[in-house]
Amino acid sequence: MSEIRQELTQTFAANFQKNPKQTALQRAVVKNGIQASAADMSAEVNNVPVFSVDVKTGKVANQKQSGRCWMFAALNTFRHRMLNQFNLKEFELSQNYTFFWDKYEKANYFYENILATADQALDSRKVAFLLQTPQQDGGQWDMIVSIFQKYGVVPKTAMPESSNSSNSRELNNYLNKKLRKDATVLRKMVAEETNVTEIQKQKEAMLQEVYNFLAMSLGTPPETFDFEYRDEEQVYHIDRQLTPQTFYDKYVGVNLDDYVSIINAPTTDKPYNQSYTVEMLGNVVGGKEVKYLNVDMSTFKKLAIAQLEQGETVWFGCDVGQSSTRDTGIMSLDAYAMNELFDIDFDMTKAERLDYGESLMTHAMVLTGVDIVDGQPTKWKVENSWGEKVGDKGFFVASDAWMDEFTYQIVVRKDLLTAEQLAAFEAEPTVLSPWDPMGALA
Repeated sequence: MSEIRQELTQTFAANFQKNPKQTALQRAVVKNGIQASAADMSAEVNNVPVFSVDVKTGKVANQKQSGRCWMFAALNTFRHRMLNQFNLKEFELSQNYTFFWDKYEKANYFYENILATADQALDSRKVAFLLQTPQQDGGQWDMIVSIFQKYGVVPKTAMPESSNSSNSRELNNYLNKKLRKDATVLRKMVAEETNVTEIQKQKEAMLQEVYNFLAMSLGTPPETFDFEYRDEEQVYHIDRQLTPQTFYDKYVGVNLDDYVSIINAPTTDKPYNQSYTVEMLGNVVGGKEVKYLNVDMSTFKKLAIAQLEQGETVWFGCDVGQSSTRDTGIMSLDAYAMNELFDIDFDMTKAERLDYGESLMTHAMVLTGVDIVDGQPTKWKVENSWGEKVGDKGFFVASDAWMDEFTYQIVVRKDLLTAEQLAAFEAEPTVLSPWDPMGALA
């Protein structure tokens, strides 16, 4: 290995000081910060929030200091339907209710994976992967489907937000402490060749503690409730003694088996028009398998447009932190002139970013509109879940070029796929490693 010599560093410093452009930029960057100094106003000019296809959605929701974007996005797609179908002005489904059952199921999923890998050394990559983050707020589309199908949904009035759902850091900290402690117990029982019945009994005792912890932190999920509201004409409605499942069937009514996850991962290890799953990725044991169909970006966007043109919004996953402005809500490749500011080439291909850990899916939102010019998309309307104080009352704009580079997943109806695409999706999937970038949780 070659060390850095002091003489070499002195040469670099002298070269920097000789360049008056760099020293002038230094003053701006030191004073204002990197992104503020590189901000390019042309991104706002080129991404005016007006769209030829624009689905009615109502106000945005706010996930606050939690990582629940994936469930907010899914619940928002349901809310869009309900606003129109039941003539509601504003309405939200309970994110706290879904959050409770996701945490509960993730604990059991972790226990089962710990038992399944109990014969492996602690420093094996799979065991280390499990223990690094036993559970977190994030998730995938098929994981939220598993929760909906098992537990239904409830209106926000039936289980409102709690302090710990709106700010989940402490909850995650202590729940992960417990899960790691429980992992020591379960691995020891396996090592001592404890019988399966005793291990199951111990796991159930652990799950009782998890339930108690969640109930104390988030509240107790309702088993039955009344749903009452006034519609836009101020007509009063009440529906009594609903369960979460009957509420879902009556007021949401979406057959979640009619939807599939489509990804765009242009890496050499994932040929297009094939299906994929990810080992150890899930939340509900016995729930829906996480599964994707990988397609090229042109096909990817055509499917999203087809669903939007039929008046239905689209759950999607992206790398929201790349070349985006939180305050103005612009996601565009020209949001910041970083190459010019530092005179450094930061550019990589989408495949290179995935392969080298520079990008992966970090956030889920909802596509609610698109601007079509001469038959081609130019920009996309995005419903975020960060409240109304960012973007255009909470809505963002993504340039079409940004979509190409930093969007990885959409969820669309099966009937929009060709017969060949559907057959490819339904084929036996290739199993990806747990740490594959396509296993990232939004």
